[in-house]
Amino acid sequence: MTDDPAEQAIMELVCVAGPGKSISTEDAARRLAGEAWHTKLTLVRLAALRLAGEEKIEILRKGRKVAPEHARGVIRLRITTA
Repeated sequence: MTDDPAEQAIMELVCVAGPGKSISTEDAARRLAGEAWHTKLTLVRLAALRLAGEEKIEILRKGRKVAPEHARGVIRLRITTA
C-alpha cells in the first residue's frame, strides 16, 4: 500500500464501490478534507493519474475508459477490471 493519503483515499473508495462501479474525484477529496474538499482536488487528480499509470485504477471520461494522459475535465475512477 502507499503512504500517499490521496492514493489511499482513492483505493479505499474504489475497493468499497466494487468492480464496475466508479467514484468521483470529489468523493476522494471529501474523504481527505471534509468540507474543504476543493483544496485537495488537485492532489486527488494527480494521485489518480499515478494510480492509473500503475494500472491499479481506471479513469473514466463520459463513461468510457481513457488513458491517464487524456484525462481532462470531469473524470471518474474505478478499480481496474480484468
